[in-house]
Amino acid sequence: MLIDRPKSLTELVTSDLRKRIVGGEFDLGSQLSEARIAKDLGVSRTPVREAINRLEMEGLLVVEPQRGSFVFNLEPEELAKLCDARTCLEVEAFKQAFVAQPAALADALDASVGVMKEARSTGDDAAYLAQDTAFHQCFFDHADNRFLNDAYQTVSLKVAALRNRLGRHPDHMEKSYRDHILISKIVRERDADRALALLVSHIDRKEGSYWNIATDSNSEA
Repeated sequence: MLIDRPKSLTELVTSDLRKRIVGGEFDLGSQLSEARIAKDLGVSRTPVREAINRLEMEGLLVVEPQRGSFVFNLEPEELAKLCDARTCLEVEAFKQAFVAQPAALADALDASVGVMKEARSTGDDAAYLAQDTAFHQCFFDHADNRFLNDAYQTVSLKVAALRNRLGRHPDHMEKSYRDHILISKIVRERDADRALALLVSHIDRKEGSYWNIATDSNSEA
């Protein structure tokens, strides 16, 4: 039997900061204070510094010499490219998952929608948006292609962080929920072409979602 290894202080601080950045506690582009974080968490500055280094590697933080550590931020043009990369990866993952594990994929999407329904019924927007991230991860979990998943992980945290900042408008959330229900239903019916078309309209920045607003260089959003 394997015994779980206790997490180090660095791992705990990294996990805490990652959750807070993705969850929207810190504004994009805002500066983080090592001293304040260390005080808040009751640890020395060493694990905080190590956590910052890890999160810089994940792309969630930008460390500037002589200036400090900042939450990532993206200009509209960069955000557009991130959205395009996400669409390419997710579409391919969906195609592979539909071929490799269609029944398991349908079950996973149904379960995810069930969690979304519960979050909606209780008005828990944070839980809903977290499950939104989990829903899209299902495609990679069932694609049977770890390299595709590895590629997605390079953008997924940023996508989740942006979703938590852009996706809380009631109209956006209602449309998102309807789309997830329908995608899950169509996957269960094994209509790959229709499901893929809906997925693209759901995530592609060119199709009118909140990503469209955020990636418009002429927008003030």
